[in-house]
Amino acid sequence: MMNLRNPLDISSEEAQLRSDLTDFYHLVEYFGWDEIIFNHISVRVPGPDHHYLVNPFGLGYDEIEPRMLVKVDTEGRLVEDNGYKANPAGFALHGVIHANRPDAICVAHAHTLAMSAVANKAQGFSHDNFYGAQLTGRIGYHDFEGITLYAEEKGRMLASLGDKDVLVLRNHGVAVCGPDIPSTFMLLWIVERAAQVQMLSQAMQGDQIMLSDAVRQQCVSDAQRISKSGGAARMLFDASVRRMRRDRRR
Repeated sequence: MMNLRNPLDISSEEAQLRSDLTDFYHLVEYFGWDEIIFNHISVRVPGPDHHYLVNPFGLGYDEIEPRMLVKVDTEGRLVEDNGYKANPAGFALHGVIHANRPDAICVAHAHTLAMSAVANKAQGFSHDNFYGAQLTGRIGYHDFEGITLYAEEKGRMLASLGDKDVLVLRNHGVAVCGPDIPSTFMLLWIVERAAQVQMLSQAMQGDQIMLSDAVRQQCVSDAQRISKSGGAARMLFDASVRRMRRDRRR
């Protein structure tokens, strides 16, 4: 049994993942995107077994430490006992994505007010604002079936996501996935900004300005290129962590 208080018991790769995932949880709480003890952010651990790290159930996001993160398999079974338990509501969604999408190393689920409001609308996300345009062609939609607890819904959620980066759980919230923790954080930030701008814009009087498909696609290409080649995702993540730590020291 692994003693997570001894850093020599885990690989350097897993230690870095635990540190970054803890920062991700703290950032979600810092920005007000958390659901107190509910919802999940997970990251797959290197190796052939599709094991992933997720938050211990019952702790606020700001209380999480690297050693507390729970390691489970894709069915939600504990791989190592560190004294904490996981929330079974996360296994169906996170487990099926980690088991079937090798590119989805990190998965984050949230239902902020803005995200949930957009998820309640039949048309879903608009692609006619700066942030929404970057999500063109990247969103799948899944009809609400209740709390995501049941194995029989896994295949339907996976089919709804397909090869997309964002899954809108209608009448519920949003899940995003990415190739690493910083990219997933950046995508969650873009989705939240898109939802906020859409809410405010559609609440105002006046006609909406529509973007052409060509402009939307260019936004997607440019955003992905900047994120990958320029390392913007890592820079955004690190800058956000520094800002959070500065504010918490005040």
